[in-house]
Amino acid sequence: MSFEWIVRILSENWPMFLRGAGTTLYIALIGTILGAVIGLLAGVIRTIPLPERGAKRIGLKVINALFSTYIEFFRGTPMIVQAMVIYYGSALAFGMDIDRLFAAVFIVSINTGAYMAEIVRGGIVSVDKGQYEAAQAIGMNHLQTMFHVVLPQVIRNILPATGNQFVINIKDTSVLNVISVTELYFTTKSISGNNFRYFETFFVACAIYLIMTVIVSRVLRYLERKLDGPENYTMTDKQLEAR
Repeated sequence: MSFEWIVRILSENWPMFLRGAGTTLYIALIGTILGAVIGLLAGVIRTIPLPERGAKRIGLKVINALFSTYIEFFRGTPMIVQAMVIYYGSALAFGMDIDRLFAAVFIVSINTGAYMAEIVRGGIVSVDKGQYEAAQAIGMNHLQTMFHVVLPQVIRNILPATGNQFVINIKDTSVLNVISVTELYFTTKSISGNNFRYFETFFVACAIYLIMTVIVSRVLRYLERKLDGPENYTMTDKQLEAR
């Protein structure tokens, strides 16, 4: 490895590396946010109690079966295969010319949604049943209980898993080079194809990926600490007087 070549590659191609890293972060961030929304919706719907009989019971069972199929398919197949099937398959089967960046965000979103659906469902199930009973006792229905009592706790509890999924998405966007999305890996491959210094070029890309994931991890840990509040809660003089 030549340190001089690393400096030269970085100095000559930093705008391309920057654009590639920006595209990677954009796809990972939007895909994680949309995937979390999908996961929340799926988690809430899949935890709706089934009525004993009637059309509503049949409808919920059908929806749950569809969600289960969706989750099993996207958790059980590699993202690189999903990208090929969705982008090229839609063009061959339906003649659709999808924008590559839109396709990338869509693929990451639905893939993340499948994982987040199970994470959210686990978070909902982990909430103490007594809170459900207390909410029902004051007249709340299932959706009111979810949005006012359960989900605020679930969102805090699943934040570490969501952050971990974001970090995974930053790295997994590299597979989207198969549909020619100009993210960091695709950009690095193009640069190395021009200078034939593969080791040094991908060493730079490795350092950029590491910097991005470390920064994201630190920011997410900071947010977790903020949501946790102070470790030692001390009552003020006014609060003591009120007692």
